[in-house]
Amino acid sequence: MDPVTLTTARLLLRTVGPRDNDAVHAAAQDPDIQRWTTIPSPYLPEHARGFTEQQVPEGWATGSMYTFGVFLPAGDLVGMLGLTMRSLGTTEIGFWASREHRGRGYITEATAAVARWAFTDLHVDRVEWRAEVGNHASRAVAERTGFTVEGTLRSAINNKGVRRDCWVGSLLPSDLGLPSTAPYLPTRD
Repeated sequence: MDPVTLTTARLLLRTVGPRDNDAVHAAAQDPDIQRWTTIPSPYLPEHARGFTEQQVPEGWATGSMYTFGVFLPAGDLVGMLGLTMRSLGTTEIGFWASREHRGRGYITEATAAVARWAFTDLHVDRVEWRAEVGNHASRAVAERTGFTVEGTLRSAINNKGVRRDCWVGSLLPSDLGLPSTAPYLPTRD
């Protein structure tokens, strides 16, 4: 698939490329991003180049991962958001926000837009969110977007060689008022 560009009331969501290497590298120096995500630490310029020039275009080309840079209209990088295809009809979302843009609802806005795109254009029926237990900022974004936190998975994330427990949640098309592509029969207690 060719990369797509999405817009919201305040944001431009587009693929990242070589022109974004410096901004990605600078944002990834944030200790919180290095702590809570699986990016390399220390994060070097060659990591940013490999990400923007190889990993992102390959993900779009193969349909395995759809990565969006989250930008303000003036061009400032607000954060990064990606969908990784996990199984038929299911994708996993991950995101981070640059330090200077946190607390303004940008990543929640971007997450809702990308989830809506995944439901309508990719025809997925489930967007999963996972975050290491303790990452309250990520959980707040997920909950504000409408994800249902379903529980804790033991030893489900490998972050820099250490297995860690994670929270897991889901967003379904119906959570955003959209139809599903496949029938869904929820269990009744």
